[in-house]
Amino acid sequence: MKTRAKKKEDLEALSEQFKNSSSAMILSFTKLTVEKDQQFRHELRETGARYGVVKNTLARLAVKGTSFEDATEYFQGVTSVAWTDGEPVDLSKVISKYVKENKDIFEFKTGIVEGRVVTFDEVSSIASLPSKEELIGKLLYLLNAPAQRLATVLSAIPRDLASVVKQVSEREVDQPEATPKAEAADESKAADKAETVETEEPKEEPKEEPKADAEGVDSAPAETKEEPKEESGADEAPANKESDSKDEGGEPSGVESK
Repeated sequence: MKTRAKKKEDLEALSEQFKNSSSAMILSFTKLTVEKDQQFRHELRETGARYGVVKNTLARLAVKGTSFEDATEYFQGVTSVAWTDGEPVDLSKVISKYVKENKDIFEFKTGIVEGRVVTFDEVSSIASLPSKEELIGKLLYLLNAPAQRLATVLSAIPRDLASVVKQVSEREVDQPEATPKAEAADESKAADKAETVETEEPKEEPKEEPKADAEGVDSAPAETKEEPKEESGADEAPANKESDSKDEGGEPSGVESK
C-alpha cells in the first residue's frame, strides 16, 4: 500500500506531465493481451508519446489547472492515457489504427488536442493528415525546386555560350573561302550589267531618226510620179484636137480652102 507521500509524489509527476503535453487520448480496454499491449506501447513510444494506465481519482486531480481539465468526466472505469508534447498527427495515427483494428479490445473515450476536446471521427481526420516530417519534406521540396531550376539555368548559360563561340569560330574559318567566291560572283554580275548597258544605249538613240529619213525618201518620189501624169494629160489634149480638125475639114484648121 502506497503511503501518502508516495501518492503525493505520483500526483505531482502526473500533473507535471499533463502540463507539459499538448495532446492526449483517453482510452479504455478489455481482454488486452500482454503481446498486444506491448505492440501498442512500442508504436506509441516511436512517435514520442507516453502511455500508462492511471487511477481515475489521481487523474482527475492531476488535470486540474491544465488544458486537459475538460476531460475530467471521462476518468471513469478502466482508464489509460496516451499523451505527447509533439505533433498530434503521429499519436492520432496510432490510436486510430488500433481502435479500428481491435474494436473488441480498445474503446476510445475522448481526446484533447491543443486544449480542445475531439471525438474519434476527428481523431481519424487528424490521422489522415501528413505528419510533420512529411510536411517538412514537401516544404523543402517546394523551396528547393526554384533553386534547382535556377542552378539548371545557370549551368546552361556557360554551355550555351560555349556552343555559340564554337559556331562563330567555325563561321570565321569558313568565311575566307566563301568571300572570294562571293566577290567573284558580284564582279561577274557587275560586268554583265555593264555589257547590257553598252549594248542597249546605241539601239535607243538612232531609232527615231532613221524613221524620219525613210519617210522623207518615200514622200519625194510620190510627188514626182504625180507630175508626169498631168503633163501626159496636156499632151493628149492637142492630139485629140488635131485629130478632130482632120476629121472635120480634111485639112488643118489654119489652111483656107481655095
